[in-house]
Amino acid sequence: MTFQHLDMTQAPEVLADDAAVCVDIRDPNSFALGRIPGSLHLDNDSIRDFLAQTPRESIVVVCCYHGISSQSAAEFLSEQGFAKVFSLSGGFEQWASQYPEQVERD
Repeated sequence: MTFQHLDMTQAPEVLADDAAVCVDIRDPNSFALGRIPGSLHLDNDSIRDFLAQTPRESIVVVCCYHGISSQSAAEFLSEQGFAKVFSLSGGFEQWASQYPEQVERD
């Protein structure tokens, strides 16, 4: 298995699927300041719970700052048995620029 790149124009449609989960691998402060609505913060402390609780048939969209680091995380999740894993091209920075009304903040 391997991950796929998710173009920003297709992201809202993919994330609207009930089987989709968005995981954000940025640092906690950046995540608190703004994130894709409904996304989960994923880091070394939360990865075990995520792996234990998330069905492998879920659609997983991995988000980072610019779409670079998310590729490694997406590959890792794919190796853990998730069938549909995407790395969000452009990352949160492009999401916030393209969809500013769709940014959730603490």
